[in-house]
Amino acid sequence: VAVSRGPGLLGSLLVGVAFAKALALGCGARFLGVNHLHAHLLAAGLENELRFPALGLLVSGGHTHIYRMESPSRCIVLGKTLDDAAGEAFDKVGKILGLAYPGGKLMDALARQGRADARLFPRPYLDNDNLDFSFSGIKTGVLNYMNSERQAGREPNPADVAASFQAAVLDVIVAKTVGAAVDMDKDKIVLAGGVASNSRLREMLQAECKKHDIALYYPDPILCTDNAAMIGCAAYYKYKAGGISDLDLDAVPDLPL
Repeated sequence: VAVSRGPGLLGSLLVGVAFAKALALGCGARFLGVNHLHAHLLAAGLENELRFPALGLLVSGGHTHIYRMESPSRCIVLGKTLDDAAGEAFDKVGKILGLAYPGGKLMDALARQGRADARLFPRPYLDNDNLDFSFSGIKTGVLNYMNSERQAGREPNPADVAASFQAAVLDVIVAKTVGAAVDMDKDKIVLAGGVASNSRLREMLQAECKKHDIALYYPDPILCTDNAAMIGCAAYYKYKAGGISDLDLDAVPDLPL
């Protein structure tokens, strides 16, 4: 019986871990706790044969990280968000535009109907020499733009704002990820996390990877958001490497990868 032990909200993790322990004990099964982020990165392996080493891009509501994936069990952080994660920024901007929560899927659809203006919002952390991200400034930029336009008596087109915001965020993510792969001579990129289901992100990564002869792997959209299949996949690799957990395993809300 496999379960996510972290990272995440402690209450949710405790419920899952407690239930998994009881199920394993009641069935006489072995018990295994896995890292939630690790599971996201390996989700593409449910439908593809992943080959290592590769560069991993994890984009979700709580994380925007780039990893060097040396093997199924060894992932090294190369860069991460310093404030809002990309998915969190999508949700917050969606709320500004009057969309329901969570707003990622709705923002994707709305942006498809609009026209992106590259001058509208900045591309933060794009010109520095590291692989970190920062998206809180873009979110604030959207709010300021909406307020200033309305104060001037103009009502912004939500689809154009969504398209411009999405372009600003994805330009940074794609440029940093593909640039890192080229610099480190990696010919494979693994895309993971809830935002990995964003249609425009997939298109942009595919186009840039094709230019540099890089193979791109990502799971079906239903396997990008939190799901049990990815937990089972991560547990499979961990079990093959000899990993079994004791029943005193704890949930860890800030569990590192």
